[in-house]
Amino acid sequence: MLETSARLLRLLGLLQLHRDWSGPALADRLGVTARTVRRDVDKLRALGYPIDAIGGVGGGYRLAAGTSLPPLLLDNEEAVAVAVGLRTAASGTVTGIAESSVRALAKLDQVLPSSLHHQVTTLSEALVTMPAAGVTVDASLLTALAAAIRDHQRLRFFYNDQPRDAEPYRLVQNGRRWYLFGWDTDKTDWRTFRVDKMAVRTPNGKRFVPRPLPADDIAEYMALGITTNQYRYQAVFLMQGTAQAVADEIPSTIGVVEPIDATTCLLRCGSDSLDQLAVWIAACGFEFTVQEPPELADHIRTLAARLKRAVGGRARL
Repeated sequence: MLETSARLLRLLGLLQLHRDWSGPALADRLGVTARTVRRDVDKLRALGYPIDAIGGVGGGYRLAAGTSLPPLLLDNEEAVAVAVGLRTAASGTVTGIAESSVRALAKLDQVLPSSLHHQVTTLSEALVTMPAAGVTVDASLLTALAAAIRDHQRLRFFYNDQPRDAEPYRLVQNGRRWYLFGWDTDKTDWRTFRVDKMAVRTPNGKRFVPRPLPADDIAEYMALGITTNQYRYQAVFLMQGTAQAVADEIPSTIGVVEPIDATTCLLRCGSDSLDQLAVWIAACGFEFTVQEPPELADHIRTLAARLKRAVGGRARL
């Protein structure tokens, strides 16, 4: 009986993991026959779990849509990850999520086994999250944007009090800021919008046919746009340090690090001021070589000569 109950719980977990399962695939994962899978599915149905049969070779199953859903099944690592994430959500970037996180955590705490409850409590008591200042966004706004992305609906919104229209493609979080990546229908180009500056108008615009994205890695593409491409000067430095060491010192909101080999990497960043770039890179703590732009190398030579003259002689008191 204990073995059967454990198998039913595992079957429920598998059905939650994917939308559709073939009968043979479930049988293989559970180590039983297809006939046993059919019997177990009937037992779950008798317990009130909505499981639909689907066609195909050997038949298949899926959880039906409805209000009577099975309980959330998590393995040990998943349960700890969810609990710790909920406990640290209060310092997050989404407005009003702290109260919802506390309610969800209270429900999770009730069903955690004692061993896992002890792990989560130990981690929580040892963990201190420092609050960070900055703007937050409404969870309802993120949900509305995500729904528009899912349904391929154009967004009409005010951005810095100006009316805009865009095809939304991705939501991206960078540090404490949320961005919407999309196709600006007025500018006819890809654009990045800060979500906290958006005021969405309803209803949404008409549906659109998704166009190919400009890059496979949208996070890297956006990082270059935020840190480099938007500025007058786009700098490239050959850094004498591992990519990990440089990335540990350079915030992702300032520059993009690309590994080259075990001892060097490229750093891409931008600024509207050559002085700012020169002083900043000189103070970053790594040996470097300027690769782009050529005028930055000349500017650093001029600045270096000026600094050398400043300390070349001892002033009389």
